[in-house]
Amino acid sequence: MRKILTMGMAAIFLLAVMLSGCSTKADQGDKMLNLNITGEPTSLDPAQAFDEDSLDITHNLFVGLMRLDENHQPQPAIAEKVETSEDGRVYTFTLRKTKWSDGSPLTAHDFEFAWKRVLNPETASKAAFLLYFIKGAEAYNQGKAGVEEVGVQALDDNTLRVELEKPTPSFLELTAYPVYSPVSKQAFEKNPDMFQNAQNYASNGAFRLAEWKHNNYVKITKNENFYKANEVKLDGIHFSVITDNQTVYQMFQTKKLHVASKSSIPGELLTRLIGEGKVKTMEGSGLSFFRFNVKEKPFTNKKIRQAFALAVDRKLITEQIVGSGEEPAYAYVAPSVPDNFRKEGGNLIADGQYEKARQLLAEGMKEEGWDRLPPVTLMYSNATDKNKKVVEAVQEMYRKHLGVEIQLQAKEKKVYYADQENTRFVMSTSSFLADYNDAYNYLESFQTGHPMNRTNWSNEKYDALLKQASETADPETRKKLLHEAEAILFDDMPVFPLYYYNTAYMEQPGVKGIIRHPVGPKDYTYAEVN
Repeated sequence: MRKILTMGMAAIFLLAVMLSGCSTKADQGDKMLNLNITGEPTSLDPAQAFDEDSLDITHNLFVGLMRLDENHQPQPAIAEKVETSEDGRVYTFTLRKTKWSDGSPLTAHDFEFAWKRVLNPETASKAAFLLYFIKGAEAYNQGKAGVEEVGVQALDDNTLRVELEKPTPSFLELTAYPVYSPVSKQAFEKNPDMFQNAQNYASNGAFRLAEWKHNNYVKITKNENFYKANEVKLDGIHFSVITDNQTVYQMFQTKKLHVASKSSIPGELLTRLIGEGKVKTMEGSGLSFFRFNVKEKPFTNKKIRQAFALAVDRKLITEQIVGSGEEPAYAYVAPSVPDNFRKEGGNLIADGQYEKARQLLAEGMKEEGWDRLPPVTLMYSNATDKNKKVVEAVQEMYRKHLGVEIQLQAKEKKVYYADQENTRFVMSTSSFLADYNDAYNYLESFQTGHPMNRTNWSNEKYDALLKQASETADPETRKKLLHEAEAILFDDMPVFPLYYYNTAYMEQPGVKGIIRHPVGPKDYTYAEVN
């Protein structure tokens, strides 16, 4: 066994050396940050970048009206000044004078062009929905209105006026995301394929695209035309395409990479390294949770749903099975959401209420006239061993705490998602990652008919509260409405939480200044390597 392990590590090391050979000489310099991405970027076009790797690169090639700071708050970037109407529906941005990486001036017309391009149905942007807060945006994107109905207008070269459908407290935060980046109208009209390679690429962020060797690496270098170029310490960043996690970890160990994420750290080491403080952790966005299909027995009964939710020990699963420093979830909206939403809302469920769970199960079965519980099948994706371990633990908890035997149903990832979208399940594992860091984003999914609902659950009061929250400009009133909605979600229990996601990573000594956010891509503008 030891020989096999040693030979395996040797092979991994050899592969790491071969991969590191793909780097250019500049990448070995003192001011190059060497990182990995898990696959070929799907796109480096702000309108199309939607997976994590593509977003991380694109976010550092572009900068929008606002930029999130180290405290995850939006601060003026290309926008020098922002004025908001009293009703919270109209924003007027005054732009600072800046340039594109090709030296041409950046204007408000570039923002108007970029946003309307995202919404153009022909662009087919997966992230277009993030602009639906703008007046007429959704109707245009769905082919129900013309582009002239979209509430975005460049009043002159330095002034952008934006009209929203309704007050949106998180709008300034949203303008910091890559999909809200400007695009050089002049460069794009000259070369519509400008985002396919480095030759014609124009960006306005801290970095410019220098090389893109497809399926090999992406190299970005300092953009001397960036409006804060004097604050950028790096010469550039080299993103190696490495699909094997073991190789990533080995390259980090041999200092070929500056950063390793938790997914690349062997599971048996991760918990120990977190305990030793060698792996840093921070709050993430979203959570792991379970869905019930409320049209499938036995989960047509609310008390039975509550019983199954209370019979799970979240703390045990988080600490002994997941083991990556995550926090057990006792509500749906994550603690990382601003304005103390979770702290003020408190816990809405608890561990250890097994007697109450058994009581609720008995009451629910009596209400339905069942002497025997209808069969329960828990569907899960077989994409990782962790998924299997979690559902096996839950299966045992139901046996121990409820006296119920459930069946586990492993599905290939694509089939799993298709079945979940079409509610072809009785009970299912689930996950949620926030699109923007707002309690509304967490709760909007469970409105009647929402494509992310996937439970067949419908509650008129819940829908009304979400509608009211979306139309009020007063932040405290809005927060109160969302707390009420979350309480209804936990009373009816079409879903129940397991644990909140986190971010965990290792960095080489001397790496500093990388800004990570609970929601959104990483910012390398102020990163340093020593």
